[in-house]
Amino acid sequence: MVQRATHHWPEYLMEAGELGAFMISAALVTSLLYHPASPLAEVVSHPVIRRLLTGVLMGITAILLVHSPWGRQSGAHMNPAFTLTFLRLGKVAPWDAVFYVLAQFAGAVAGLLVAGLLIGGVLTSPEVNYVATQPGTAGPLAAFAAELAISFVLMLTVLTTSNTVRLARVTPYFVGVLVATYITFEAPLSGMSMNPARTFGPALVGHIWQSLWIYFTAPPIGMLLAAEVYLRVSGRSGVWCAKLLHLPGRRCIFNCAYPMGGSPLD
Repeated sequence: MVQRATHHWPEYLMEAGELGAFMISAALVTSLLYHPASPLAEVVSHPVIRRLLTGVLMGITAILLVHSPWGRQSGAHMNPAFTLTFLRLGKVAPWDAVFYVLAQFAGAVAGLLVAGLLIGGVLTSPEVNYVATQPGTAGPLAAFAAELAISFVLMLTVLTTSNTVRLARVTPYFVGVLVATYITFEAPLSGMSMNPARTFGPALVGHIWQSLWIYFTAPPIGMLLAAEVYLRVSGRSGVWCAKLLHLPGRRCIFNCAYPMGGSPLD
């Protein structure tokens, strides 16, 4: 444990920073499109168009974070469910998984606190509501099923594209498109989380604890089910690495078998 923490702490901090940046972006985008004091909220009043714009901007945020120097080095999980799935696939060492998950939770909280400093009371307004993810009018069971389904599709897509030679470099764009699509169409059911840490940040800062169990269970279950499906089709050798985007020039701390000039395990 001590050895891994000593050598891999930069990746842990990167994971925290990436999810923190994602939370700041979510708070700013939501404020611009939903808070009544925002001129853009007056112009864009249709709920579907608002969700579409929110989805596009958050999808772009996800793409930029995966492509960032930090994302290329840490693997840009930004999600405990991702990390736990790659642990199951044998690509992340147990102690690295522990520190990744802790960093992700810390990053979500820190990002939301920074967002509060940037936009003040706007973050606490009913329209923004700490960018919390909560079940829609269809209820908790529908939210659970929706979170499980979108997490399953996201993970299966990532595993398929990141382990296919012709598609590996465009994996971030698949992720971005799915994020945009989910926010546009699925958000009314569950708020579109797919990420226990992303939901925990608003829950802790805003004391919004309702239905937290959904977002702590459905995303990991969905992604782990996707991993089992992928393993049955491609086998364990079909999983190259735990990075969403693996490019030369960045060290890799995972059990890496990337076939196209990736850096070795550090």
